[in-house]
Amino acid sequence: MKRIYMLMLFLIMGCSTITVFTDHDSGVDFSKYKTFAYFKPGIDKVEISDLDKRRILKAIDMQMAQKSIIKSDLPDLLVSINTTAKEKVYINNNFNGFWGWGWSPWMWGPNQNTVSSRTEGTLYIDLIDAKTKQLVWQGKGRGGISEYTKNRDERIGVFVAEILKKYPPESAL
Repeated sequence: MKRIYMLMLFLIMGCSTITVFTDHDSGVDFSKYKTFAYFKPGIDKVEISDLDKRRILKAIDMQMAQKSIIKSDLPDLLVSINTTAKEKVYINNNFNGFWGWGWSPWMWGPNQNTVSSRTEGTLYIDLIDAKTKQLVWQGKGRGGISEYTKNRDERIGVFVAEILKKYPPESAL
């Protein structure tokens, strides 16, 4: 029975939704951005494994290529990333008291509390104008990725795709 609950929890975590928020400078013409490069100082500061960094950058490469924005040594855009993570703890208090009829109208059972936790991560993708060094677009995706997930490449790819789906902003189209 425990295995079934663990499997269900794993499936829920693996398919958990990604909440995406974006913001941009409304005075920027996004159609002028045709090339990009990574902002190495920003990426070096990110406190995740090098493997996950490479997964994120590979996914960004793919998404930018689909938008016809190519990597260049003389970029229009600089791309930086950042991550945060927090452990969320959930306490479910199952109160088993109820009113009843008969010899004992007050029937109480023991409370059964269950505690579970989940790591929720946030990935920020910042797009910076290479000439002015000003942030012009930021995407933020929040959701769950377990460190035990076997398909991390795929899950991180989905995370990045959901964030960059909102680039360029609709107001710029």
